[in-house]
Amino acid sequence: MFRLYCLLIGYVMGLFQTSYIYGKAHGIDIREHGSGNAGTTNMLRTMGTKAGLITFAGDVLKTMAAVWICRLLFGGTYGDQLPVIICYAGLGAILGHNFPFYLGFKGGKGIACTAGFIFSLDPVMSVMGLTVFFSIFFITHYVSLGSIMVYISIFVEFVVFGILHMLMFKGATDAEVLECCVIVAFLTAMTIFKHRENIKRLMNGTEKKTYLKKNNPEIKEPEKTAEK
Repeated sequence: MFRLYCLLIGYVMGLFQTSYIYGKAHGIDIREHGSGNAGTTNMLRTMGTKAGLITFAGDVLKTMAAVWICRLLFGGTYGDQLPVIICYAGLGAILGHNFPFYLGFKGGKGIACTAGFIFSLDPVMSVMGLTVFFSIFFITHYVSLGSIMVYISIFVEFVVFGILHMLMFKGATDAEVLECCVIVAFLTAMTIFKHRENIKRLMNGTEKKTYLKKNNPEIKEPEKTAEK
């Protein structure tokens, strides 16, 4: 039963749409601009570096908060199943971000939330996952490519460290390891699916690059839309 509670708590926390809230505070619906995605990359390209960083921080923190709340509520009773608690809370937060019911299930792609999920893992696994993302991003400036590869790397980490019962899986049963690997496999598949158009553009060389600087060539000043 605690799995369902972790999933629900995560989903509720994931409903805090940082980009949508920030955009509305500045008179626009971010989903009507740029790529139409309610996430960090679209905010960065559409409203600038400050908006992108605020969105990233908000989405990271809401996922970490979901994990922290679930650990606080269930860690004492189910402390031996901590990896399971983390995975279900992270899964719920990412689903809440990607599919917010009050926005017609049209949210983001969950990459900043994934960073929060990664930060909640074992420190070694966190460093490995984030190193993969930022290495690819700073070399290619393709957020989509870094996002896909970080999920693949995290899945590999889960499988390897799970089989060896190392790091966060120390003391976990084989069934718990398998459960966590299935969750990450699902998240990986969902990320690849949500990036299917990006993958097509990467393959034909038309994918947009993203730069973390004020003179970002992709940034366009949005036109304010009238409230409906």
